[in-house]
Amino acid sequence: MTHAISTRGLTKRYGTRTVVDALDLDVPAGVVAGFVGPNGAGKTTTLRMLLGLVRPDGGTGSVNGLPLNQPAAYLPRVGALIEGPAFYPGLSGERNLAVQAALGGIDPAGIPALLDRVGLAGRGRDAVQRYSLGMKQRLGIAAALLGDPALVVLDEPTNGLDPAGIREMRGIVRSIHQDGRTVLVSSHLLTEVEQVCDWLIVIGDGRRRYQGPTRDLLAGGGDLEERYLAMFTEERS
Repeated sequence: MTHAISTRGLTKRYGTRTVVDALDLDVPAGVVAGFVGPNGAGKTTTLRMLLGLVRPDGGTGSVNGLPLNQPAAYLPRVGALIEGPAFYPGLSGERNLAVQAALGGIDPAGIPALLDRVGLAGRGRDAVQRYSLGMKQRLGIAAALLGDPALVVLDEPTNGLDPAGIREMRGIVRSIHQDGRTVLVSSHLLTEVEQVCDWLIVIGDGRRRYQGPTRDLLAGGGDLEERYLAMFTEERS
């Protein structure tokens, strides 16, 4: 099986606190993978290590088949939205994307199509300071798609959105996957990802609690949310 992401023993400590604890992950290429766990479980720290933003204290891995310790080699084929999008508020959405394209050496010709794809075709020339939270999230996804990535990483993309915004975001995630890309979506809510993801990774206290096809977890029967919560209480009881 070809993996878009694979880690062995991935570890990150801050002082005496171990935030990510010997984490083994496998994300098959071509899936929509949900990365799920409570707030503080180590999801964002893990994603930041995968994106070369934080240096691991231990472990090995690969992204898009290239070693984790060589992020400059694989990041050109990775698009990401981490901890909320950051834009120049006084510039338009279109201009913000043009700036990012210029910084990345990317042809800006595809920007209008990206804005249309995320539902911002009619608002691309408006200043970002006039955007709602949902519009900023969609613009962040457009920015993540600028370089035609093989892997797209989205950290809590539905955070703060209303039900309509959550449904729209699910549709965007599905459309990204239909392009043949691998998508990794993190969330602290299982119900947010189970409807769109065909692969799930559950972590708690920096450790993996489940990894595998979503259908296998659903096939366990009973109340899915109760079984999910039990993954974080069994070890402590």
